[in-house]
Amino acid sequence: MDAILSKLLILPGILLGLSVHEFAHGYAAVKMGDNTPMLQGRLTLNPVKHIDPMGFLCLMLFGFGWAKPVVINSRNFKNPRKDDAIVSLAGPAANFLVAFLFVALMKAVDMFMEYNLTTQVIWEVLQSTVYINLVLMVFNLIPIPPLDGHHILGSIGGARVWNFYYKYYDQLRFAMLLLIVFRGVSFIIGPAISGLYGFLISIFFR
Repeated sequence: MDAILSKLLILPGILLGLSVHEFAHGYAAVKMGDNTPMLQGRLTLNPVKHIDPMGFLCLMLFGFGWAKPVVINSRNFKNPRKDDAIVSLAGPAANFLVAFLFVALMKAVDMFMEYNLTTQVIWEVLQSTVYINLVLMVFNLIPIPPLDGHHILGSIGGARVWNFYYKYYDQLRFAMLLLIVFRGVSFIIGPAISGLYGFLISIFFR
């Protein structure tokens, strides 16, 4: 029962985090000149449009999953190199914004609501939403395919970096899979997530 309850408490944060992340990619792409996400109906926060059923199931059961990636046609960008970096960064940036706003909501609950069971549930939902969005942000910034970070690094580094990715694409993806399966990712991104969480808490709780 406790396991089921814990899954229910993190469900809003997962749905919001994945939806905001993919929406932000689509919105940024449209602003950069590519209307593909709009034509595919991805400019919405409706989770149904963004959730991959198998990826969502894996996320709930095993702690790792994925959403439907937003299809982008970079040939429609005015400045492909710069615009691709902006579009790739938009998803993690949106997750950070959500985390910031939900820490603010935690402060509001702390200030204006009396402590009881309902308040505790609300607090745990808000706190888990903050944490989940920070995880999505930091994880997606890892510069390994197919994550956003490799697009950002490729856009900054140019042809030499992209050639490296093209040459070792399969090996890098396999290495990423091994890190996920053997929980190595948590050792890599854990300190960054803890630091960002502490930073946000310090802004509102002094």
